[in-house]
Amino acid sequence: MPIEIKMPALSPTMEEGTLAKWLVKVGDKVSSGDIMAEIETDKATMEFEAVDEGVITSIAVSEGSEGVKVGTVIATLAGEDEDTGAAPAPKAASAATPAKVEAAPAAVPAPVAASVGAVSVSPIAKRIAAERGLDLAGIKGSGPDGLIVRADVEATKPGGPPAVAAPAVAAASSDRVVASPLAKRIAAEKGIDLASIKGSGPGGRIVRADVEGISAGSTGPAETVSVALPTTTASSFASDIPHETVKLTMMRKTIARRLTESKQQVPHIYLTVDIRLDALLKLRGDLNAALEPRGIKLSVNDLLIKALGAALLQVPACNVSYTPEALIQFHRADVSVAVSTPTGLITPIIVDAANKSMSAISAEMKALADKAKAGKLQPHEFQGGTASLSNMGMFGIKQFEAVINPPQGMIMAIGAGEKRPYVLDGALAIATVMSATGSFDHRAIDGADGAKLMQAFKGLVEMPLGLVA
Repeated sequence: MPIEIKMPALSPTMEEGTLAKWLVKVGDKVSSGDIMAEIETDKATMEFEAVDEGVITSIAVSEGSEGVKVGTVIATLAGEDEDTGAAPAPKAASAATPAKVEAAPAAVPAPVAASVGAVSVSPIAKRIAAERGLDLAGIKGSGPDGLIVRADVEATKPGGPPAVAAPAVAAASSDRVVASPLAKRIAAEKGIDLASIKGSGPGGRIVRADVEGISAGSTGPAETVSVALPTTTASSFASDIPHETVKLTMMRKTIARRLTESKQQVPHIYLTVDIRLDALLKLRGDLNAALEPRGIKLSVNDLLIKALGAALLQVPACNVSYTPEALIQFHRADVSVAVSTPTGLITPIIVDAANKSMSAISAEMKALADKAKAGKLQPHEFQGGTASLSNMGMFGIKQFEAVINPPQGMIMAIGAGEKRPYVLDGALAIATVMSATGSFDHRAIDGADGAKLMQAFKGLVEMPLGLVA
């Protein structure tokens, strides 16, 4: 029988993606491991490999289609034992194919095994099911290989019959309640029905302020006087100034959403120190001279990544992540490093930065930056991390305050090193100085602990021999 090829979940949180490019066409024979397509997620463009062998008999979603839901049938494969000649002539993707996959409903997938142990569930679907008290064994998954995804559990009512995967159009139904995790928790504690609340966040998202002050059983927020503010969209924007409209990429939309959530939900505290760089620059010069025969050239950023990793281990109270139920204490420092790409900012991770040599950090950072700019990072290379570092010194920026990348607890913002008047041994002198600003999640990190981390980071940079010990 024909094999349906479905939109895969290329990361634990992926719910939809863009089918950027088909690398096969109708009539092509594919084997397990062959690259079939390039799929754009919110952070990278990734290759999609074939799992089964057979001949492509139809392509249901044309390349360039956006918002393709996980589990949507994107192509059909005929097995080797089938008569492909008898199959109806497939329609190749063309300009007439709608740009949005919502125009064609997804096929209803086969049910998964009834046994709970056989059910495959995405992390976010598992969390939502737990919050609603749903039995996952009774839900049919629409993801790859019957994976139960978010849309499957959101369409299921507690105590109701097993859900049947709805067409892609239904996933965008206006009945869906969109709320921040904090708002959901407060609503659950108070017994508030989120469906009765109008959200004030982006896109009608229900945020903390919407549920606070509402009593249990209330049908909505307390009566207030509201002023409707005009909303500017691409279609409604009008100006006589010459301009063009640039369509937002999935990455840019995700950056905007995550930064908005971070500033709305994470109370930031900022701490700044001035750091002498002369000793670090001298050490870098000596190391580069020694490493030149091996073709290795360390950047200042490579040394700062190492310093932040070491400082986080020295002050473990800052190497943490906040959750509403507990504080997660990490025993390894994985430093996410901000890299600017043509499509937006992404943060590849240097794993265990404190215990890697600076030459290893340099080589790894160069490889990750090249992959980031090409949009080829794998999820494990940019998802996670215990803290971040953002360096804008190369642009001449003296000082700035970076936005925390949740669920991390802090980010270090690095300014430019410049010659400044500096008091050394009681006398005024000229030194190369940079300003570093730490942004800390004040729910998880006290100001005193943040100050200790800044002090440790400053000490390692000003006495850098500790980094090579």
